[in-house]
Amino acid sequence: MTSPTTDVIDLLVGIAAGSPLDRLRAERPETRLNAQKSYQALFEPAHQGDVTQDERLAVAVFVAGLHATADISEFYASGLADKTLATAVGAEVEKGRTHGPYGRYPAGPLSGEDRSGLVYEVSGDSRNALGSKLAAALEHSHLLVFRPRESNVGALQKLLDEGWTTTGVVTLSQIVAFLAFQIRVVTGLKALAADTAQSASA
Repeated sequence: MTSPTTDVIDLLVGIAAGSPLDRLRAERPETRLNAQKSYQALFEPAHQGDVTQDERLAVAVFVAGLHATADISEFYASGLADKTLATAVGAEVEKGRTHGPYGRYPAGPLSGEDRSGLVYEVSGDSRNALGSKLAAALEHSHLLVFRPRESNVGALQKLLDEGWTTTGVVTLSQIVAFLAFQIRVVTGLKALAADTAQSASA
């Protein structure tokens, strides 16, 4: 990972100073600044609080892997102090990959949109490597990515039962939400860069 002063989205996209994408992002300075501040608040906090740095990064690696964004997953994996976590999380990404969203709504007018799909659980070997707290975090992250319609009090209680605090659950949810945002922005900017390069060579 890089220094706290590096704009992470610029880094992940490969945006050079003065490039067309740099100028495009400069048109929305508050958006650019707040995206970076969100990253720093979640991954470079002044105080870790109830969520360790490796827990934050392991969840990010898992979520980025589920979105099939290898470069972003590798970026967060590079910051893991415990490299065995990267291996264990990588194995769980392979087991957790699927297509969504799916799940069941509470009985009512949306029930017609119910779809069945994978209900992911960390495997036994990985659970030993990750520990029950982080394993619960990966299972909850998978729920939020693929079947958020099933997120409920029971799902949150599973986290609390495995040692997550209320504040930690909020941080975990914020990490999953931020990754969804960051991945979409990086993917969109890369598509723009590719289109610009193609137009220039035509």
